[in-house]
Amino acid sequence: MKITTLIILFFTFIAFSCSISESDEDTNNNTDNNPLPAETWITIPVPANPGNGMKWKFQANLSDNFEYEAPSDDKGDIFFDKWDDWYHNSWTGPAPTEWSRTHSEVTDGKLLIKASRPEGTSKTNTGIITSKKRVQYPVYIEARVKIMNSVLANGFWLLSPDDTQEIDIVEAYGSDRWTNEWFSPKRVHLSHHVFIRDPFQDWQPSDEGSFYTDGSTIWRDDFHRFGVYWKDPWNLEYYVDGKLVRTRSGMSEIDPLNYAEGTGLHKEMDIIINAEDQTWRAEQGLTPTDAELENVDNNTFKIDWIRVFKPVSN
Repeated sequence: MKITTLIILFFTFIAFSCSISESDEDTNNNTDNNPLPAETWITIPVPANPGNGMKWKFQANLSDNFEYEAPSDDKGDIFFDKWDDWYHNSWTGPAPTEWSRTHSEVTDGKLLIKASRPEGTSKTNTGIITSKKRVQYPVYIEARVKIMNSVLANGFWLLSPDDTQEIDIVEAYGSDRWTNEWFSPKRVHLSHHVFIRDPFQDWQPSDEGSFYTDGSTIWRDDFHRFGVYWKDPWNLEYYVDGKLVRTRSGMSEIDPLNYAEGTGLHKEMDIIINAEDQTWRAEQGLTPTDAELENVDNNTFKIDWIRVFKPVSN
């Protein structure tokens, strides 16, 4: 009797195991009854190649999906664990911009960077946040954002603590009010800078590819992914919605005037997200009017998530 019972139990277990295997196979085949789970902000494939024998490792301490509440006037510990609601030094912004801590907030799963004008002034208050931890090559960094319908600049960028090296993952202007077609809502600026601070000198690319367009997309109309693979000091790859759209390689494309003295983009950098009323545009009349600023949604830069990956040995 004991042997018979064991045999029955054994075949019962085999049948149960087969049913689990068949269920897993159905899920993998994405049947109607067992749909695959949707990709999350972490599991969306990194579009860049980490290299032979390497894989991408998610950097949780540098990434944020903003699934918490951080009111503008009291952002709380979760926010301040990763971010400061200010620039990375004491500068208050390019005139007529005046950055304000109360013009950034996290609500409904989004980081919001807002703009307004103090009554009776020509200033523009906007929000800015800076990461408390820095990134350095090799690194892939990407955000899903929705550009403002505004003449203000929307920026997701990296900057070294001494302000001498910068990578603009995306800089965009969403308004139909523009004086130069390179800054229309159908283009986004994908670029970098190398600086000498004293006497001040600035080099950045001026080729057509630094003002990316696919010919038809109006970038303010929806959320889009913008990423950069900062591979090493001499190689940058820019990605838009998972597509490689621009590369910069070698001294001739990274630092042709040798401002970095042969070292390229090698310094640690802060992650910065902000909006600006840029001086050179304001001087052309491209500053938001009081009437335009009354539309809060048009003057809100929305960030769904920011994610960071490092290549590690596979």
